[in-house]
Amino acid sequence: MTVTYLGLSPEQRGCLDDLPFDGNHLVSGPPGSGKSLLAAQRAVMLALTGAPVTLLTRSNLLRQSLAAVVHALGPADSGVRVSTAHAWLADWCDGKISRTDDGWYDWEACYDRAAEAGHVTGPTLVVDEGQDLPPEFYLLCRMLKARVTVYADECQRLTDTNSTLAEIAQRLGRCTRLELDGNHRNTLQIAEFAAHFHTGAAVPVLPAREGPPPRLHHLPDRGAADLLILLAERHPQRTIGVIVNSTHTQFSLLGSLERRAPKLRPQLYTSRARRGQGRYRTLDLDRPGIVLVHRVSAKGLEFDTVVIPDVHTDAAVDPTSVTLRMAYFVLATRARHELHLAYEGDTEPALCAQVGSGYLLRG
Repeated sequence: MTVTYLGLSPEQRGCLDDLPFDGNHLVSGPPGSGKSLLAAQRAVMLALTGAPVTLLTRSNLLRQSLAAVVHALGPADSGVRVSTAHAWLADWCDGKISRTDDGWYDWEACYDRAAEAGHVTGPTLVVDEGQDLPPEFYLLCRMLKARVTVYADECQRLTDTNSTLAEIAQRLGRCTRLELDGNHRNTLQIAEFAAHFHTGAAVPVLPAREGPPPRLHHLPDRGAADLLILLAERHPQRTIGVIVNSTHTQFSLLGSLERRAPKLRPQLYTSRARRGQGRYRTLDLDRPGIVLVHRVSAKGLEFDTVVIPDVHTDAAVDPTSVTLRMAYFVLATRARHELHLAYEGDTEPALCAQVGSGYLLRG
């Protein structure tokens, strides 16, 4: 099988080529360092050994994005399955282990089942956005004698059940660790804005590519649709990720856009979509235009333009909150070229008010 390398920098290529095929590995890096692309590349390369490989993520929307990358890297029979961690666990336990209140599985029952497997050869797994899976998952991988490669950044945790890098390495047991640096996604202006919300010890290296500064818009009531239509008409060949804080806001914006600008053909993803609502579960992420997603589904994605139209919904939250700052760090770094934030009401949200005019334009 021929492996295609998609636009890797020398550092990224070195990180990929230097990883042994055997053993457990943890690769960390900031937004834009190329972790998702490398996860897909790693999965395809491991399939060259002849063993089936599963590429895992927590988010179904990120699963769709990674499946497209895997398809671009190799033939359909590459031996790589792209799955959510929940779906993989459901298959592994044959539906015989119950779920718990946090949406995961009874881990003690999982461990018992793994112990019964004895010395069976373990699976080969690659995990993207590994910080969003719980520590118990990695202990299960160890018990299954899996060979696991994890790509993660603990400064991008958006879930309640998550792991630090130390917890991932400790649960996996013997584990090599590598660090990526560099930002190949954002412009300098977007990265500088995002750095205001970084919660780690060291701020990631800033990119050199220039672009327009992020902009904060003060909107009239229900004015977000006007902004989205303007941006879509201004750049018809760009992908526009609209990342919001509630499913209600998603569908409200979808309705407004479909009534007022049906030719834009906006897409919407929600994990709450029921059977028969495939329109809201399967998206074409390569198609230019507007994509409406909830914050919890934004991890790992990237768009030419990102719009966060409901900053006012966080007005009551302490602007120094680590959780809130981490969320905005993740959301801002989804943007490749332009970043727009917007709020309704009379008062600029405190989270934005603390950012100087040199990093965030108003109006």
